[in-house]
Amino acid sequence: MKSIEQEIRREWTEHILPFWAGLRDDRHGGYYGEVSVDLQTDTQAPKGGIATARQLWSFSAAYRVTGDEIWASHAKHAYSFLKDRLIDRDHGGMYWMVDHEGQPLDTRKHVYAQSFAVYSLSEYSRATGDAEALELARELFGLIEEKGYDTGIQAYKEEFDREWHERTNEMLSENGINADITMNTTIHVLEAYTTLYRAWPDPRVRSALENLLSMLYNRIYDPEKKRLNVFFDRSWNSLLDLTSFGHDIEASWLIDDAMKVIGSDHADYAKMVVDIAYQIADTAVSEDGSLMNEQDGDRIDDTRIWWVQAESMVGFYNAYQRTGDTRFLDMIDRMWTYTKTHIIDSRGGGEWYWSVQADGQPDRREIAGPWKCPYHNSRFCIEMIERMNEA
Repeated sequence: MKSIEQEIRREWTEHILPFWAGLRDDRHGGYYGEVSVDLQTDTQAPKGGIATARQLWSFSAAYRVTGDEIWASHAKHAYSFLKDRLIDRDHGGMYWMVDHEGQPLDTRKHVYAQSFAVYSLSEYSRATGDAEALELARELFGLIEEKGYDTGIQAYKEEFDREWHERTNEMLSENGINADITMNTTIHVLEAYTTLYRAWPDPRVRSALENLLSMLYNRIYDPEKKRLNVFFDRSWNSLLDLTSFGHDIEASWLIDDAMKVIGSDHADYAKMVVDIAYQIADTAVSEDGSLMNEQDGDRIDDTRIWWVQAESMVGFYNAYQRTGDTRFLDMIDRMWTYTKTHIIDSRGGGEWYWSVQADGQPDRREIAGPWKCPYHNSRFCIEMIERMNEA
């Protein structure tokens, strides 16, 4: 696997990070909001809160891992834009979207988005020691727990208006479902609090992590199907027979990471982590080595999405570390070959395609946008480099 580690390191430092660094907006702050599949940069496109947070996380983590000051400069640039333009100083929380100049455009507050603010600010603090960023992460943690967590139903809520009045969950409801509770928000709150705990090991964060792990195991995980259900009503009834292959394998290693940071050896949680990984390995890997997207009832969506491939390789390596089963290493080798061949954009000025169809043809989705950011693939590179070097 050493040759793969070297290839991944080069892809990260020589391709992914330089692409995103090249989108730096020195006039208005932050990074340009959209690059089309034709590699045309829209310098007037809106800038998303989630995208900005993911940029901040990616550059912060790059600096923490490499020590290269260029990434510290980009992290500081992203941090300034998030702090000055995306944080609502009147009502608290991070906006969903600002315009290209940094003026509020969509002021809704979503717990999913707040979690990415916590995640990125915590990582920036870890990388640079910035106390102001950590204080802001702590404030947002308190806000999520105060406004975003429903103690009655013991779940994290989803969407609010600017003044934190709850509203219909438009942004994370898909497949024709309006969900009061989503697995997606839950796992990313877990992810955010895991990084916050590394920066600030406060008992309140630990307690929230323990609650999230219990919620995932007792409410969201289906032990018979060895998957995480996706959408729920307020009574925790699952709303759709949906398996999100990418979210499942991503969640498996995020759950394990949270367990590690709090020192949990909970046997049921550990079994869930391993069972999910084997289930994905058995049911969702295509003959070409890639991972399919999802299954809704009997219908399989076999689109090969960039982030699904990235998270799968981390999840499979985590499963290998848990089990010692070299089958997972073989799957990573094939998936990395597929990713190099089909997902990574070899055009000059490109990055990774959003998705590829079963015949290998790239889709027409944007290369950079409100959701397409240097987070999943940067994190894949970092996780694989760090884990392989532990071996």
